[in-house]
Amino acid sequence: MNKKDLVKNVAELSGLSVVDSTKAVTALMDTIADTLKKGDDVNLVGFLKLTKKKREARAGRNPKTGAQIEIPSAWVVKVTIGKILKDIINS
Repeated sequence: MNKKDLVKNVAELSGLSVVDSTKAVTALMDTIADTLKKGDDVNLVGFLKLTKKKREARAGRNPKTGAQIEIPSAWVVKVTIGKILKDIINS
């Protein structure tokens, strides 16, 4: 599902117009991104938790040449699913 599909589904399920659904989905995405950028977690209890984590630099290999390379450190988002979501996808 891409953003366009998500907006369409939100519009259908909520009775909002596509324009209003687009604003709502965009606001949600911006809020999540800003919260993670500040270093805070996003926790939708029972559904999912998003956490900003630092991945340390490490050695790796170029798969084409086999040469050893240094992979720099980077910020990543760790996603943990909650019980409600886990039960939904496993049923």
